Amino acid sequence: MKSVETSMVRELLTEFAGQTGLTSNRPPRRYLWTDAFAVCSLLELFRRTGREKWRLLALRLVDQVHAVLGRHREDDPRNGWISGLDEEQGGRRPTAGGLRIGKELNERGENERFDESLEWERDGQYYHYLTKWMHALNRVGAITGDPTYNRWGMELALTAHGRFSFAAKAGSVKKLNWKMSIDLARPLVSSMGQHDPLDGLVTFSQLREAARRRDEKVQTPELDAAIADLAEICTGKDLVTSDALGIGGLLFDACRMTQLIPRGGFDRVDLLDRVLEAALLGLESLVVRNPVRLPAEYRLAFRELGLAIGLRGVEKMRGLVGENPGDFDRSLTARLESFGRYLPLGGQIESFWAEGEGQQAANWREHQHINMVMLATTLAPEQFLKAVTLPAD
Repeated sequence: MKSVETSMVRELLTEFAGQTGLTSNRPPRRYLWTDAFAVCSLLELFRRTGREKWRLLALRLVDQVHAVLGRHREDDPRNGWISGLDEEQGGRRPTAGGLRIGKELNERGENERFDESLEWERDGQYYHYLTKWMHALNRVGAITGDPTYNRWGMELALTAHGRFSFAAKAGSVKKLNWKMSIDLARPLVSSMGQHDPLDGLVTFSQLREAARRRDEKVQTPELDAAIADLAEICTGKDLVTSDALGIGGLLFDACRMTQLIPRGGFDRVDLLDRVLEAALLGLESLVVRNPVRLPAEYRLAFRELGLAIGLRGVEKMRGLVGENPGDFDRSLTARLESFGRYLPLGGQIESFWAEGEGQQAANWREHQHINMVMLATTLAPEQFLKAVTLPAD
């Protein structure tokens, strides 16, 4: 079965690479969220096949993302690196100014009226896209053994925290803007994403753990302070959502926490329990609507596939908790067992979008690149779901 999955992933990523200008003469079409998942899937293809071409393609994608999304748009009067660094320094520190989303339309002008529907099509920077790219960089560093990638991820983390976080008044708990301008000078959407602080907390902890595993004496005071800020924001925050992609994101974060806790890289076992509880409550609500019974034109593949990826992580979590009983409360085992009745849903979603029927719908074609990459990650999720790499991996 795995060979069939691997073959399909190879086909999906080969087509994606050609269509988006990674392996063709087409103009590069980079989109940060999609590309973060693609990097992880390419690394998994390399792990499964041992073929160097997939590792090199992942590295090429990283370079192209930085060269395109780390610089100002062609339709922008500004040019060069969005960090403001000169060409040489910008090339060495491509994440110092963050990374653009990659939307079709330029960002909203400073004096331009806010239009909620149009804002979805406008460029800028999203916090939760940046955290996905930090994760992708961390995985590249783990596979290649090159610490540069994790350093880039850490610099991106500090940039994001410094520009997205704010305190409404002195001494109050910080919040995170949901969307910032390309140059990170002003918020475009100031409301906070429901899971952004959690994504940041887990991802920053993952980056720190990678740095410590390379050098036990390394000091990360700025990253430590950012992690403390994010932990405070997460305290008491409602995490429950019935959105398929949101539930998948909770399970992705939980899977990484479960890997970090036994190694001392994350000390909030209570938060892990809250995250899993929120995911279960969300699934209970989701299955009442039973979205998989709807025709393809009423469904969004990438959102459902995000859930399927998260559900793929449940078995990994069960194994980790069983292997490290001293690090987890017994109640966590029972909670993970409660996900058993929802695991078939992940398989149903995967089969529907992989077998071709769903790919004929206009919804699939409209979001083709993100759908292709999310399906590839669902079929080969191992590198995406990893937070740490062990010597035996």
